[in-house]
Amino acid sequence: MSETWTVELPGQRVLLREPGPADEAALLRLFGECEDWFTAATGLPSAPGDVQSLYYALPEGADPGAKVLLLVEREGEVAGLVDAVRDWPAPGAVAVGLFLLAPWARGRGLGRAVARALLERGASRVTATVPAGWGAGERFLGRLGFALEAPRGGLRRAEWLRRS
Repeated sequence: MSETWTVELPGQRVLLREPGPADEAALLRLFGECEDWFTAATGLPSAPGDVQSLYYALPEGADPGAKVLLLVEREGEVAGLVDAVRDWPAPGAVAVGLFLLAPWARGRGLGRAVARALLERGASRVTATVPAGWGAGERFLGRLGFALEAPRGGLRRAEWLRRS
């Protein structure tokens, strides 16, 4: 059974939901639209296998049952994707592998609304990475309260801790 969550964004209908087989074309389109991010993160544009690998990619030692994929759907159209692993690297933590928004959906408060809705779900610690020099992503994480580490290997690690 898949869950669907509504995200509060005035004047827009935004849902988070698990992807299904019927979403493959929309995910391929999203990845194609986000060529700028893929090039910054990997040095290459997205390839069709990237969508399929989403379902299997895990940090070493993570439980496959803890993998979470959520489509960001705005007004019925796929606008983004969140790939995360619960309880990794420790119980109560969440590791975000990918937080991707289509260029047409960026800079309008959608990403911030989705991130806040997910942060409010109770994780004690959230880790994420951003391509080093991807200014928009670095600023986005900073505004959400993430502490960014120095770049290593083309990526910057960021961490958010719940304040009691």
